[in-house]
Amino acid sequence: VNSFLWQASLETISFIPIRSADPFGGIILTEWYTPQDKTGEQIKVDIAILSRTLSPDSLRVKVFRQVRKGNDWVQASVSPDTVRSLEDTILTKARKLKIATVTQ
Repeated sequence: VNSFLWQASLETISFIPIRSADPFGGIILTEWYTPQDKTGEQIKVDIAILSRTLSPDSLRVKVFRQVRKGNDWVQASVSPDTVRSLEDTILTKARKLKIATVTQ
């Protein structure tokens, strides 16, 4: 597992409670999280770090979204832009972490 991707992933989703994190398998699973400004919506994020290389192919992010319909939570769509933005944020942080480590 790429340690920079691992650290960047944890930092990026630090506002969401972690359900499970396996640094050896490269899997991070969050609990359901309700943003303060969207009480009728909740999200959950699954992140898989697939290799030791620092590249977009080494990262797989899935975002799940539910909206409240009456008393039930119903699956809702997630914009591909949301997933792409989350991946870009993680990759950018990972690159910055690597640069900071190399320059020290």
